[in-house]
Amino acid sequence: MKNIPLDSVDHLDRAVLPIGTDYPAGHVLEWHEHRRAQFLYGATGVMVVETADGTWTVPPERAVLIPAATPHRVRMLGVSTRSLYVEPGAVPWWPARCTVVDVPPLLRELLLAAVEFAADYSLSGREGAIATLLLHEIAARSPLPFHVGIPASADLAALCREYLAAPDATVTNTDWAARCASSERAFTRRFRAETGESPAVWRSRARLLAAVPLLRTATVSEVSGRLGYASPAAFTAAFTRTFGTPPSRFTAVRG
Repeated sequence: MKNIPLDSVDHLDRAVLPIGTDYPAGHVLEWHEHRRAQFLYGATGVMVVETADGTWTVPPERAVLIPAATPHRVRMLGVSTRSLYVEPGAVPWWPARCTVVDVPPLLRELLLAAVEFAADYSLSGREGAIATLLLHEIAARSPLPFHVGIPASADLAALCREYLAAPDATVTNTDWAARCASSERAFTRRFRAETGESPAVWRSRARLLAAVPLLRTATVSEVSGRLGYASPAAFTAAFTRTFGTPPSRFTAVRG
């Protein structure tokens, strides 16, 4: 199934509904939720998925697992998706929060095959076997660290979302504490209690996440400069240390 709304097929008695969708550059799916769990794979481009408690950046050829009934917003940057909408009862092991995972060749080929199914595909034979194997392959995936948490407090959440929209290497803990009319020590303690990490570590991770969509159209050198790193080597080292892969893996522009 391709480029059809989930609502038109959600009633079907199929544990797995595969749907492929093409989106224009920069398209935003505003806040919504699905009755089913969703496996959202970006065959091309980068996706940024937001929920109330975090932001997940999904690099090319990765996917994000979205729990059922989770309000979320998705920004599409040159994306063609292959989604699986899964009955919650069929996947009791599904994570309780969004999770970015890798998509190895077998899983990718299964997804590409599945989106060619008719809405009422046969549960026996090849199509049913592919649907079953897809769930086995997804269950075997390990989480990737392409996310930052969002604090529950409204003032801290506003700071974090503002920073994600425009990361600035010159921002300090003192700046943020002043915005919240708090001492730096009290602010840092409160921020760590809500996110599990210090504000400085959080900002560093947020800047690195911001690099992923930038790398689609800019060189590693350009992105490192734009995000305030002292050199491309420093940026590459920080990116690789955080995400386990160098930034050059995500850019089509060399230099």
